[in-house]
Amino acid sequence: MRILGIDPGIRRTGWGVVEQHENRLRHVGNGVITPDPSTTDATRLDHIATELAAVIAEYAPDVASIEEIFVAKSAASALKLGMARGVAIMQCGGAGLEVAEIAARYVKKAVTGSGAADKKQVIAMVERLLGVTPKNVDAADALAIAIAAGHQVSFDMAAATNRTGVAPAARVGSTGKDTPQPGLSAAIERALARDAEKDNR
Repeated sequence: MRILGIDPGIRRTGWGVVEQHENRLRHVGNGVITPDPSTTDATRLDHIATELAAVIAEYAPDVASIEEIFVAKSAASALKLGMARGVAIMQCGGAGLEVAEIAARYVKKAVTGSGAADKKQVIAMVERLLGVTPKNVDAADALAIAIAAGHQVSFDMAAATNRTGVAPAARVGSTGKDTPQPGLSAAIERALARDAEKDNR
């Protein structure tokens, strides 16, 4: 399954695409959309929409994921974040993608093991898990969102298969959960073992 992660923002919108198969992760692509800050909000939002549509067309994800809304520093910041987030969700919906809304704490806990992890810890673990250096912090956050969403979807599908004997179509929504699922733990253990092996050479 191919998952698009989105870290929205009117100044910078990070995106990352990963493939998740059973307990294995593969990096597909990542980047950041940076509208001209001297233009109007309408122009910047249009730029985000156009660039995100191009990403979806190029990488053909199966599902998308985006961070749940959180309390911003000010009402104005929250409004602008909400506009960028709405544009991203709209583009995904227009492409027929289900969108998982992932809590920031869940993403951090899924990727690092701690819901209180800082950005440096998240970036370091994303690099370990995928074996790449993201374009910037926004792209790293987007990859982390995709990783967390991919394992949540896989766990939900596996649980549904165990109950019914038939694998359901991938469908995602708000996770509302704080604990990452076992598949991601296995991927993290492999990444740490790989690093330890390199250090011992």
